[in-house]
Amino acid sequence: MTGDELQKLLEPTIERLGYELTDLEMRLSGKGGLLRLTIDKADGIDLDDCGKVSQAVSALLDVEDPVPGNYNLEVSSPGLDRKLTKMEHFQRFMGETLKISMRFPIEGRRRFRGTLMSSDEENIVVEVDGESHSLPLSMIDTARLVPDGA
Repeated sequence: MTGDELQKLLEPTIERLGYELTDLEMRLSGKGGLLRLTIDKADGIDLDDCGKVSQAVSALLDVEDPVPGNYNLEVSSPGLDRKLTKMEHFQRFMGETLKISMRFPIEGRRRFRGTLMSSDEENIVVEVDGESHSLPLSMIDTARLVPDGA
């Protein structure tokens, strides 16, 4: 099962509990692997929230058995340097500073650090040192918030 397929399986359960699945990381190997879920909600995430989601997702994974082999399930909050993975994330954090890595060079560079100025369904615009750069969402490898003062 791919990460996208697994996300589609898990999202309804997580959303019914009142959370958003913001990221899913799957690293499976021979004797042990890792399935890491990052969740969020409007007023933040605490340990009890992670426990609730972990318990519900564990039960679902036991029944559906979509992931082969042994793995550890981790559920965590996005943290201060959260990943932006969905269009809604870019829209929510307009005006914030981002650190972006591209899959391929754009305008001769792969890394950008600047202020998120706008976004649409296909691109985001980041201002770096007074210059605007339009970056296709499909070519972004990772985009993270830069915490204040970092």
